[in-house]
Order: sequence, then C-alpha cells, then structure tokens
Amino acid sequence: MSHNHHDGNCSHESHDHDHDHDHDTSDLGPNDNLFPYIDRANVIALNGTGEGSVVIKPWDQRNNEEVFLESDADDQLILRIPFTGSVRLRSLLLKTGPGDQTPTKVSLFSNQPSMDFNDVSDKVPVQEFNIPQDRNIAEYAVKTAKFNKVSSLTLFFPASQGAETTRIYYVGLLGHWTERKSDPVITVYEAQANLADHEKIQGTDGKFSTTQS
Repeated sequence: MSHNHHDGNCSHESHDHDHDHDHDTSDLGPNDNLFPYIDRANVIALNGTGEGSVVIKPWDQRNNEEVFLESDADDQLILRIPFTGSVRLRSLLLKTGPGDQTPTKVSLFSNQPSMDFNDVSDKVPVQEFNIPQDRNIAEYAVKTAKFNKVSSLTLFFPASQGAETTRIYYVGLLGHWTERKSDPVITVYEAQANLADHEKIQGTDGKFSTTQS
C-alpha cells in the first residue's frame, strides 16, 4: 500500500517529553484510567462495522479479543470519543491487529467533536504515532501540554498495514478528569425602583400618567 511508515519509531518520540509520567501498564490504578469519564453512549465510529463504544472497555477486559471494531468499506477508521468533563490527557492505550489488520498509525485531534473523513485532510493532528504489529497493548504517552482541557478526542486510523480492513480491540485513555464548569447565569435585580424611569400611575399622587416624548 502507499501508506508506509517506520514502525520502529512507535511512541518513542513522545516518551522523551513525559519521562516523569511513564510507568508500566500493569501497575495502572483506577484513578489513572479515564474509562468512567468517557461518554460511551455517544462514542462514534465512522466507517466501522459496529458501535464505537465496543472498544472502550473496562480495564479488566482490555485483553478480550472476542469483541472488536473493524473498518467497513475500506481500511480507514475514525473514532470520536467525548468526555463527561474536562480531561488532561496523558496516554493512549491501543490493542490492534492482528498482523496486516494493524493500523499503520493513529492521528490524534482534540476538541473536534464533528470531524469526519472530509475534515482529516484539512486539519493538522495534534500528535501522531506509528503502530507496530504487536498483539499486546501499547502505551503512547502524549504531549500533555497539548492535550489540556480536552472535551473530546478524535482518533484517525488512515490505513492498515496491508489488509483490506483495520481492526481495533481496545482503546484506553489515561489522565486527569475534572468536572466541566458551566458559565454562571448572571441576573441583574433592580434594588430600588426609580420613579423617574416609570410612568405615573393613576391614584398614586392624584395625577394621571403622562407620556414623555
């Protein structure tokens, strides 16, 4: 295929930026996993054979290969993931494949809740990672400063590594979630009526109301 990439560079480029946050995925705690804060009912897969939410699995089901998402008409796939609050993203976890069904790479876009295939060629991804052919879960540490205050994350898989379709088993996200603060409603109350601003009412001072021109 025309999409050839150097898989040996997988995820190493971003690990250079966040050494103090990297750790082995076997030690992940529940506070680090953003699974509870993903709006799974509104996860959208474009060109997918099923619901996008099937790959947003609890941590204890991350290695389950019975349920997966596969591209449909060709090997391109878009996954749009909204959050229930504001997220400071730290890492992306992926389990893909097998073999040639592994995506060549993944492109990450933040706060693009309606992105489709017509948009991906016009927008520059915030970060990209090459994906190796590996049945294990791979962790890709993002440049956290560029993924601050994220309300939605879009993943674009542009091609497979030779197969007609692309397959994804698991998508996990690590980081810090905070409740989204809505703008306060400001109501201005009139503390005391100014009689000069109102027409006179009959009976208040023995005069009829007058209209000022």
